Amino acid sequence: MKDENRRHPFRDSHQDRKEAVNVPDTPQTRAPEYRLAFADEDFLCRDELRPVRLQLELLKPQLLMDEAGIQSTIVMFGGARIPEPAKKETARTKTLADLSKYYDEARKFAEIMTRKSMEGGGKQDVVVTGGGPGVMEAGNRGAVDAGGKSIGLNIVLPHEQAPNEYVTPELCFNFHYFAIRKMHFLMRASAICVFPGGFGTLDETFEALTLIQTGRMARVPFLLFGEDFWRGIINWEVLAEAGTISADDLELFQFVETAEEAVAALENWEGRGEKRGELPGR
Repeated sequence: MKDENRRHPFRDSHQDRKEAVNVPDTPQTRAPEYRLAFADEDFLCRDELRPVRLQLELLKPQLLMDEAGIQSTIVMFGGARIPEPAKKETARTKTLADLSKYYDEARKFAEIMTRKSMEGGGKQDVVVTGGGPGVMEAGNRGAVDAGGKSIGLNIVLPHEQAPNEYVTPELCFNFHYFAIRKMHFLMRASAICVFPGGFGTLDETFEALTLIQTGRMARVPFLLFGEDFWRGIINWEVLAEAGTISADDLELFQFVETAEEAVAALENWEGRGEKRGELPGR
């Protein structure tokens, strides 16, 4: 965190935190109750402090991305289990091995978009992924291929979870709350690109579509990579025929197969009558 923008005359909290370590060693100073509240991890993890933790988890990435000058992002959702083609023999199913082609498409797409971003200063249309393996790794890796930066939004899971090696370290964040993490995915989104995946990918996809459908989020290009995959697991037309969604809702997204097709879709999106990021008239 940067402190050069501090405008008040009060003592720096960093100073007090350091000074508190050097207090005389007495029963009073050793008591947990004596710790500075903001430096007391046990206190901050109390159930009653959940609202504070939610706020902190919203603020930390927000402030740091603001300081990094990130203005807009290209969101890339996709499965953690999809291997790169060179390792598809290790995939647990033939379908996953077949889907490995989307690792390469995600990597290529991220490289193209990062190069375009860097041409404009590297602050707009910055690639953001979930920071993990599979499609997420491919997205961050493509940004590295282009010589640019990318964002990773990790989350603590019961099993081992660590950022992939391609996330830009100063733009690598870790979350406890899924809801806050999903907010950060969408807060700067100028486009949402979804590759084949599992429950997590579906959750992210439908939350974003719901926000756009209901006008709670500005409409942005929404690309689904792999038409056969998506039509195989979701019968979109049946939803419209049943009336649970409107026929117009089927226009909120489009299918693409390759990185080049996705880039063309983004470049031509404004020609469809709406500017990217503009709230729909409702």
